[in-house]
Amino acid sequence: MPHMAQRVLIAPDKFKGTLSASEAAKAIARGWRAAQPNDELTLLPMSDGGDGFGEVMGRAMAAEKRVVETVDAADRPIEAAWWWDAKIGTAIVEAALVNGLAMLPHRKFHPFQLNTFGLGRVLHTVARAGAKHCVVGIGGSATNDGGFGLARALGWKFFAADDRPNCAPTNQLDEWWQLWRLARIEKPAYPLQLKITVAVDVKNPLLGPSGCTRVYGPQKGLAESDFVLAEGSLEQLARIYKRQFRRDFSKVAGAGAAGGLGFGLMAFADAKIANGFELFAKHTKLRDKIREADLVITGEGAVDQQTFMGKGVGQLATLCKRNRVRCIALAGVANVPMKQKLFSEVRALTEITTAEKAKKNAARYLAALAKKTGADSPAR
Repeated sequence: MPHMAQRVLIAPDKFKGTLSASEAAKAIARGWRAAQPNDELTLLPMSDGGDGFGEVMGRAMAAEKRVVETVDAADRPIEAAWWWDAKIGTAIVEAALVNGLAMLPHRKFHPFQLNTFGLGRVLHTVARAGAKHCVVGIGGSATNDGGFGLARALGWKFFAADDRPNCAPTNQLDEWWQLWRLARIEKPAYPLQLKITVAVDVKNPLLGPSGCTRVYGPQKGLAESDFVLAEGSLEQLARIYKRQFRRDFSKVAGAGAAGGLGFGLMAFADAKIANGFELFAKHTKLRDKIREADLVITGEGAVDQQTFMGKGVGQLATLCKRNRVRCIALAGVANVPMKQKLFSEVRALTEITTAEKAKKNAARYLAALAKKTGADSPAR
């Protein structure tokens, strides 16, 4: 039976470490078109706040790409991209392009040596350019400083107690791991005049077993022996902030995102936390595009239990299910629950090659998997 032409929406996230969302979308489209040349393809690369957020949102909003001089997480000079929509006075910033883990040599720097100062510089530049609103995607961070570096760049000062009895705090702290000694925080003379929305893809609080230090710290280089100092420093930061300003952001869902940067942006830049996928969906009119499609193809490096617990690919599939639109997931590797009901099909590169070969030539194999999936697709 001949295959009737379909309207296919191709909306993958990044394949971390191998393909950006845009590269993945192009590879899937190339393979699918080889199998189903009459289908009408719409490419919509996706991001829920991490690596690639700026490019994806910038394209969706037809924003102008700009470059700013700043420093990375290790205080090395860099040029970082940001995006500017002058029509609505909105800037888009991707923190991973400033203090991202992927920007650093593997394991060369310990998280105690890294901070978010460079992101604060970028926000100053955005404000000076005339932005009234800034959307910041904060995933992919190398840092665990609770936004301490960002705060210092914005003019906040942090003081430790003087060792002498009955003396006011006078010793200014300049490293985040010293915050366990924190006694007083001083506001900047000229606060940042910028409304900030923070796009996050996780719901972790700042502290505790599900906080940033214990959950994400190890992948950034924190050893278990570092936890007491790291957690103690962030706990003291939250404690002193709450005591002085009568606000506690440490328990807000997303406060622990990006090594506590979610907390830092709320506390020191008066930012509001938002679901990164929902921001993407809003600005790209994703729901309308799904309703117009006959089939949606999504994907990411690993489709596993986390995909079904709020990650962007899983949220996309949920929207498809609500709208009764078939959704196929293509992944580098797949480990899905036996009775998963979100996707009509989940295919992995490991079906056609080894994981090692897939990583070395991800675009080629992803196109091949998309072609195979298209050829196997049932006729309408």
